[in-house]
Amino acid sequence: MDSNHNLENLLRSGALKAEPSDRGECEGLIRSATARLNDAGTSSLAFASRFDLACNAAHGIALCAMRLRGYRSDKRYLVFQCLGLTTGASRLQVRLFALCHERRNLAEYEGYLDEDEALLAELIESARQVLDEVRCLMSAI
Repeated sequence: MDSNHNLENLLRSGALKAEPSDRGECEGLIRSATARLNDAGTSSLAFASRFDLACNAAHGIALCAMRLRGYRSDKRYLVFQCLGLTTGASRLQVRLFALCHERRNLAEYEGYLDEDEALLAELIESARQVLDEVRCLMSAI
């Protein structure tokens, strides 16, 4: 099955909503994600702040990719899970974003955050790679 078919299945199931992409919205998401990724690399900030910035940047990038395909989801985890369908993100990248999303939720809702600098660096690097791809997708429309 191709990615369009899988996205259409998610639409039929109600997991996704069809909504025409909006270039202004996508540009705003990319602008915000870029600023957050840059700030996430600022070592003088607390780890929790940098991790939160990187997770939110990754979400903005993933949401932009979904919006460029004409879909929207209210569920953050689904936006990440669809990255392999909306971009050329590898399974490893999708798993990394999902793991970071889970850890972000633990920090946000339960107050627990394991400080893992290597994971944060990997998150930032993967987000930058997907950001580059999403920028290419934007330039094609």
